[in-house]
Amino acid sequence: MFKSVVPVLAQVPAEVCLGQQNRGMATLKAISIRLKSVKNIQKITQSMKMVSAAKYSRAERDLKQARPYGIGAQQFYEKAEVAPKQEDSKKLFIAITSDRGLCGAVHTGVARYIRGELATDPNIKVICVGDKSRAILSRLYSKNIEMVANEVGRLPPTFLDAAKLCNAILNLGYEYTDGKIIYNKFKSVVSYAVADIPIFSLKSVESAEKLPVYDSLDSEVIQSYLEFSLASLLFYTMKEGACSEQSSRMTAMDNASKNAGEMIDKLTLTFNRTRQAVITRELIEIISGASALESKD
Repeated sequence: MFKSVVPVLAQVPAEVCLGQQNRGMATLKAISIRLKSVKNIQKITQSMKMVSAAKYSRAERDLKQARPYGIGAQQFYEKAEVAPKQEDSKKLFIAITSDRGLCGAVHTGVARYIRGELATDPNIKVICVGDKSRAILSRLYSKNIEMVANEVGRLPPTFLDAAKLCNAILNLGYEYTDGKIIYNKFKSVVSYAVADIPIFSLKSVESAEKLPVYDSLDSEVIQSYLEFSLASLLFYTMKEGACSEQSSRMTAMDNASKNAGEMIDKLTLTFNRTRQAVITRELIEIISGASALESKD
């Protein structure tokens, strides 16, 4: 088998053979480095998946306890049939996201919804809860952002966090008539959807037609209830967003681990084939050199 190859290889300069060997070794080294890095990435994604699974189970339990806050606060607006006056409407959107990424399109969906609304009404003001929504919206609509709440998503949201956010919104100085809280509503471990909850100002609530059904309501009582209801809605939507984020991150890290495993298999096969080719080339060069020496003798 090798005798037919020997005369051809004997005419090839040694520098060319040495260059081919060096290129083969460099390729092997590059493949080995990449294979090692992909294995390290797979370890990280698997660890993040396990952490997200533990956080998701806790977030789901907390969400069941927080849902009565949101459902109860929404019932008042529905029963009283609160609606803003269209002639002097000033809208305020609150985007519920977080500062953390690697969780699929959770934050992108909220930002996409708000961008669609801003395209039709550029006068809408936005409050970004979480740095991810600010990063997406500030590219085109930085002038519409009134406030940004950072350090969101590192720890599970509490009612105290929602109360502080509510206080910052009410003391912002922007007098809105109505608005929406845009958030991700959790459905299942593999499913969530972008949803919105309406919010209203004191004047809009006072002008509601069915408000007299509730007895003994003055401006101070309504104002106190609106503050509590806004904090309750923020707490509820933050819990919904946190649970959706953890489930999406768990799914994303699971897919990333599977993709890394497929890439490891392909790189291992490429590494073995390249190593076999280098070994075969070296054997041919050794046999060629030995045959050349024998022909000289």
